[in-house]
Amino acid sequence: MTTSVDRRVLLSATALERRFATGSGPPALRGVDLSVRDGDWVAVMGPSGCGKSTLLHLLGGLDRPDAGRVELDGVDLGGLSETARAKLRRRHVGFVFQFANLLPHLDVTANIALPARLIGVGRHAARARSCELLAGLGLEPIAGAFPAELSGGEQQRVALARALMNHPSLVLADEPTGALDSDSARDVIALLRRVHADGQAIVMVTHDHRVAAAADRVVMMQDGTVIDERVLVGVDDDPSRTTLRHLVELDAW
Repeated sequence: MTTSVDRRVLLSATALERRFATGSGPPALRGVDLSVRDGDWVAVMGPSGCGKSTLLHLLGGLDRPDAGRVELDGVDLGGLSETARAKLRRRHVGFVFQFANLLPHLDVTANIALPARLIGVGRHAARARSCELLAGLGLEPIAGAFPAELSGGEQQRVALARALMNHPSLVLADEPTGALDSDSARDVIALLRRVHADGQAIVMVTHDHRVAAAADRVVMMQDGTVIDERVLVGVDDDPSRTTLRHLVELDAW
């Protein structure tokens, strides 16, 4: 049986500091450490302005820390040029944001295929991979639709499929259900559960305890620091209730 300690460390953040250009306020991040292994699902929670999204951007190489180090798959992101970081992101990181940001002039199949096209995959191979994801994620009925014809939940499911296009080592999701109604949010979380069951590593920012309860581990942030981190485990016949209870404890900490 493979345990968490047997799995390799995929992502490592050490002593991250980030202060924005104005410099007038407190740092956005103050000495944040985080480790993610293959197959982990980590939820990052905390009040608005606590540094959650800033942390996610640093983990994915969208921004550079003022101090500290981020290593993805053994590569120090801080030692790469912007061009090299962009290439690494395209191949190894899938992003899902609060709003799907699909290209309106492309249909669902083409939107999903876009990341592969950006790294030079041929049109036919990219389309084949896109169709594979559509089938695997139950999106085939909307394959030919355009973004304007989709509900918010459908758009977000397509955005997740797009994030998986290049077989990334890591999916980073920033409030993936934040703009959705309850039913659509449940659909997106169900999709994330399926992806995670296949061994995908996920780091997800969320305000919603019900969403965070799907993760294996919750990191709580406040004022740019990590104030609590706990593994969520089920110990009775209703694991969802057990994890929600743990999250209530976290919220009351």
